[in-house]
Amino acid sequence: MEFGFSAEDEGFRGEVRQWLAEHAPGAAGRRDWERTLGKDGWVGIGWGEAGFGNRTASLTQQVVWAEEYARSVAPPRSGHIGENLLAPTLLAHGTAEQKARFLPAIAEGRELWCQGYSEPAAGSDLAGIRTKAERGPDGTYRISGQKIWTSLAHEADWCFVLARTEPGSTRHRGLSFLLVPMDQPGRVEVRPIRQMTGTSDFNEVFFDGASARAEHVVGDPGGGWQVAMSLLGFERGVSTLAQQIGFAAELGRIVEAAVKSGAVADPVVRERLVRQWAELRAMRWNALRTLGSSGDAGAPSVAKLLWAGWHQRLGELAMEVRGAAAAVGPADWSPSAPYELDALQHLFLFSRADTIYGGSDQVQRTIIAERVLGLPREPKGVA
Repeated sequence: MEFGFSAEDEGFRGEVRQWLAEHAPGAAGRRDWERTLGKDGWVGIGWGEAGFGNRTASLTQQVVWAEEYARSVAPPRSGHIGENLLAPTLLAHGTAEQKARFLPAIAEGRELWCQGYSEPAAGSDLAGIRTKAERGPDGTYRISGQKIWTSLAHEADWCFVLARTEPGSTRHRGLSFLLVPMDQPGRVEVRPIRQMTGTSDFNEVFFDGASARAEHVVGDPGGGWQVAMSLLGFERGVSTLAQQIGFAAELGRIVEAAVKSGAVADPVVRERLVRQWAELRAMRWNALRTLGSSGDAGAPSVAKLLWAGWHQRLGELAMEVRGAAAAVGPADWSPSAPYELDALQHLFLFSRADTIYGGSDQVQRTIIAERVLGLPREPKGVA
């Protein structure tokens, strides 16, 4: 199975390559890069609606853009949470006023977003959140609680927060989907979480009476669960194909490392390299099979299970083919650089989290069991 591109798509590919070649090499900071993308309408090409400062593209052209971006030297994106998660949610559930207020700012790269879902006691069990939002006489919500593993919160201007707005409610009932400004000194605190890689991509976020306006509730008050589930459905899709291009590049570097170290002479190593290649092809075919489809409750969970385990095994293989050299950093230790990693060491350490974040493997299997196979629901513990 191969994905077909028309002559028009290939013309679009040429335009994308030329634009990236002209703009990406000189890209400055990540926030400036978002504005550069937005200036020429490259943010929001998959929204399906124009008029917010974005251009629109067909499904195949979205694939072209994602693939060419992955192949280019363009910086990592800071605006993808607003572009690929919040914006489609607003298009599906937001009011005309919410769309007019927030979508142009996302499309122009002016405002960055983070996702306030997971909590210390409710990571993959999203319905167990405890963050509360109380509505005052003036209609303003006051939010108190903690979120964790919040990607890019240290850069974000806004956070979409799932909070409990109906006292006494439990599980998925009584939740609301709130749009919350991050610039609230003394009321919103962001604490970066240092990871094994030495970097801090995730954060803890503490809300202490943070405010959210009544008109910034997406969907019905108390109906946030439906909005939140709709948003999660946007996490997979075209981006999966671009992700696989990155995976292929990592696999290529590991093959080169195996040749350099001599590990490729081991038939077991060769078999594992071929297996990784074959499984990557299978993931591409599965992504193409489900691209643009809707209503398949298990497709996102199957995709997550496939790539998370594959990527984790790839990281382990990266260390194995290098032997003892895998334990040595790329630079001598110094007080200013005490923890340096090369690309493959970073891959190995970061991939340990692949089977946890974005919904753990156990949760994905439960979703498949209950929503696809129709097996009895998992019993809940009694408090």
